Amino acid sequence: MNRREAREKSLQALYQIDVSGADPAEAIRNVVPEEVDDSYVHQCVLGTYEHLDEIDGCIKQHLENWSFDRLAKVDRNILRLAVYEMKYREDVPANVAINEAVEIGKRFGDERSGKFINGVLSRIKKSLENK
Repeated sequence: MNRREAREKSLQALYQIDVSGADPAEAIRNVVPEEVDDSYVHQCVLGTYEHLDEIDGCIKQHLENWSFDRLAKVDRNILRLAVYEMKYREDVPANVAINEAVEIGKRFGDERSGKFINGVLSRIKKSLENK
């Protein structure tokens, strides 16, 4: 499984956790076939889940004219995954995390998701660079 596919599976697992309160390991099992290497999915889902409060706080700080609770669940979880990669993955450049999130947003979100995700993540990237 390549990284794009792993990100899409991670999004699906994070969405399940968000919507139904599923256990992270169970959510991963629901989206990744047993015979597939899911190590990156595990790292992303468990890492995002472990840092969820901090990640959500970061997203909330960078929303403009929008409340966190009003975010579409798909967009919220795409943002969570991208912020996890930007803040906690040294092997993923911020621009790659942003580009991947935008593309996944175009695929799984609505017609405005890509642009919205790009705007929020660009502000987050700038604030991370200034630290």
